[in-house]
Amino acid sequence: MLHSYLFPISYAFMSFPVAALLFTLPFLIFQYRKYGYVNKVRAFVLYLFLLYLMNAFFLVILPLPASRHNAALFSGAMQLLPLNFIHDILKETSVVGSDPSTYLHLLKERAFLQVVFNIVLTVPFGMVLRYYFRTGWIRSILYSFLLSLFFEVTQLTGIYGLYDHAYRVFDVDDLIMNTLGGICGYLAAEWLSGLLPRIEKLDDHVDLTAKRVTYTRRAIAFMIDSVIWPILMAICFLLHIPASFWVATGIYFILIPWFTNGLTPGKWLVRIRLTKMGERITLAALVKRYGLLYWVFFGLNRLLAGSLDNVPDFARLFLGIVVFVMNAWFFIHLVIHVFKKKPTLFYENISKTRHVILWDSTPEQNEETETHSSEKGRLR
Repeated sequence: MLHSYLFPISYAFMSFPVAALLFTLPFLIFQYRKYGYVNKVRAFVLYLFLLYLMNAFFLVILPLPASRHNAALFSGAMQLLPLNFIHDILKETSVVGSDPSTYLHLLKERAFLQVVFNIVLTVPFGMVLRYYFRTGWIRSILYSFLLSLFFEVTQLTGIYGLYDHAYRVFDVDDLIMNTLGGICGYLAAEWLSGLLPRIEKLDDHVDLTAKRVTYTRRAIAFMIDSVIWPILMAICFLLHIPASFWVATGIYFILIPWFTNGLTPGKWLVRIRLTKMGERITLAALVKRYGLLYWVFFGLNRLLAGSLDNVPDFARLFLGIVVFVMNAWFFIHLVIHVFKKKPTLFYENISKTRHVILWDSTPEQNEETETHSSEKGRLR
């Protein structure tokens, strides 16, 4: 019986890296939007919760039938008699009520262990609901019941039509035991809270103005901008605007941040903005910063990748060498700064610009905070 549990768990652990990778981007964006930064305790709990949910789901649905065209269950697909598990235990047990020495036999019997498993399955769910999500007991009971109902319906429908018939019984006792497990987890969370940091106090002493904007955060902002920015380039191209790449880049990364005080859609989504030495960003600073990065660095790469039919061979060779050297130098420059945790790259030093966390939605309050942070830096 132990093997029947280890098999789904092993699959859950093997699948977890893929699920965690898909989970990471929305997780980071949500954390940046709601809290302004990523807390390690919060991240640990949520990734652990994801791993738990995967294990619970795999334990419920595995093993799968050998074929999609599976046969209907001989005894029927639904068991709707509450507490029927008591009858199953009494029918199968070798325990003798008058002989206490036989009581331990329960720990080896399938019907009893099945009940214990259904309770234990949702204990972590109830614990996380109370500890992390701070849900009350009524909602915790409801969510535990709904989770169990999801499991049972998934089995009853043959994974929502993937299989011709249900391959496991919809059992009302499973609903009862899973819900009971959620309640036990909710009660145990009071003990858990005494061992771990209080979730509601994680941000009490966090100063967002003192936190460095990580390269991960900047990369996510760039990924989001890289989805919207090409749309603007395509519009410029369809309108037959000369040098569409450079025009669209200037509008998106220079003019828009100038009007929005250092914001692009990507930066806004992860709550960061550009400043010049802690003050409001200027048009000249943006031209220096993004002129170097996009018009020169990316621009030369785009020029080399484009059509150069009318350019002499020696000129194309020279441009290729220049771009290769430039790319190699930039790659080394970026790696050195990432691993040495130096926050500013060459185009930031030249333009005297940097990213800060957008801690509040009111621009005036952000400017006041940035100015205050800059003044503290000068006093030091």
